[in-house]
Amino acid sequence: MSAAPTLAQEAAAPRRYIGKLGAVLTQAAIDEAPLARYLAASVPGFKGPLQLRQYQGGQSNFTYLVETAGAKYVLRRKPPGVMLASAHAVDREYRVLQALSGVTGEGAVPVPEPLAFCADESVIGSMFYVMRHVPGRVFWDCRMPDLSRADRAAVFDSANRTLAQLHRVDLAALGLADFGRPGNYFERQIARWSRQYEASKTVDIPAMDRLLAWLPTAVPPDDGRQALIHGDYSFHNLLIHPSEPRVVAVVDWELSTLGHPLGDLMYHAMEWYRPAGVDARGTLRDADLEALGIPTLERYLERYAERTGLRFDGALPFYRAFNLFRTAAILQGVAHRAAAGVGGAGADEVTPLIGPLAAAAWQFACEGGGP
Repeated sequence: MSAAPTLAQEAAAPRRYIGKLGAVLTQAAIDEAPLARYLAASVPGFKGPLQLRQYQGGQSNFTYLVETAGAKYVLRRKPPGVMLASAHAVDREYRVLQALSGVTGEGAVPVPEPLAFCADESVIGSMFYVMRHVPGRVFWDCRMPDLSRADRAAVFDSANRTLAQLHRVDLAALGLADFGRPGNYFERQIARWSRQYEASKTVDIPAMDRLLAWLPTAVPPDDGRQALIHGDYSFHNLLIHPSEPRVVAVVDWELSTLGHPLGDLMYHAMEWYRPAGVDARGTLRDADLEALGIPTLERYLERYAERTGLRFDGALPFYRAFNLFRTAAILQGVAHRAAAGVGGAGADEVTPLIGPLAAAAWQFACEGGGP
């Protein structure tokens, strides 16, 4: 599963990062005895004793590797304490995994097999779910410097294909037709992240205030498209086969919902347009894409369109501004939780990244007709 070094460390020296396992942090401690009893009763074939280690540095739900003598599992847990509304919805994650794991064949979206969901907070202190461990590589640096040119190209194409398959799943057949609210996705998302930004605001950022005012006025007309979207589709949430250049699992479905596929696609496309120095994943801006074997953003979008039939309007500056704004709002929530002592990063590491993201978003807003 995904985990990260500190954002400050990675912003200073981006590199490939594979989820680091360590001892369970004090604030994430689990009493292993009741957990073992629950798993023995709920997961077919589970046999203790178990050993717990935690994926370090994550900004979201606490994630653990559960090891026994004969198997490995991954546990995702809602952090203890009071959270912002709609945050850390592990029950929604589990529902998506259940739905997608039942899809087979050419259009399948690879996900870890969900095994058990526990809403009883008395077991370990908060709701959680368990899924089967999927061996794989996680690439935090989107330039993937350790790969060959051919393998890098294949990984990008596999990511493109997987996202296209996700956006084409039959919502009704999966029982997910009610997984999100109907209506304009971007209007709802702007309202949601504006509220959560204001609720977690710690410092004044003028560019964020300008975006809060401009984005609702710039939403493209709703074309009625709706798909299951991941919400954080990026290479740090894609498990790549241990030796082959292909996606074997998409993880961290916390932000999944029903929405416009362009929201998901253009968030993923931030690999090409995010500013340097603000994100652990690095950026492809100013990279020699031809030498790397990575397609241009234009070609990547064309390939996605070939696979889905989705065509693009002229609002690319809006989508870029929206996604950078959304990322800044999410990081503001991370900083707020860190200041309250909940989460894996320090507020002093995250807060300095929010302003540059907002400034870059405002630049795109100005390209899109912002004042």
